[in-house]
Amino acid sequence: MEYEPSPSERVREQVARYEATGGREGGTLEGRPVVILTSRGAKSGKVRKTPLIRIEQDGVYAVTASAAGAPTHPAWYWNVLADPRVRLQDGDRVGEFRAREPAGEELDRWWAVAEAHWPHFPEYRERAGGRVIPLLLLEPVLPEAAGLG
Repeated sequence: MEYEPSPSERVREQVARYEATGGREGGTLEGRPVVILTSRGAKSGKVRKTPLIRIEQDGVYAVTASAAGAPTHPAWYWNVLADPRVRLQDGDRVGEFRAREPAGEELDRWWAVAEAHWPHFPEYRERAGGRVIPLLLLEPVLPEAAGLG
């Protein structure tokens, strides 16, 4: 599959630095660690890479489609829904994961975890107006991938 870098210069540069240095550079946002989510474009089929806040617990990662509270979901969210098999780079470790959307108490628990990692999520959720910001769980496909955490 062909990689198509983000149209955002900031994202392109962050992904390139992160991957080139195993996360030693480009690995934070406002001092908080990030991971690189690699997905396949739902329409184009091309490889897409997105830096997201690192939210991990017991080898499972959570990613939020907050888009900083924008009124629409980010493109990567639709890509992951179309093909939930993703790759995640956390520092110099890379693993294969399957995404799923939690519900009910599990979703509430993960939002509490997410908000502990990134204090802007409550403001993003308010800013989004009527849009419910999705949260996805990324679970390791292979047992050894759980060692990423």
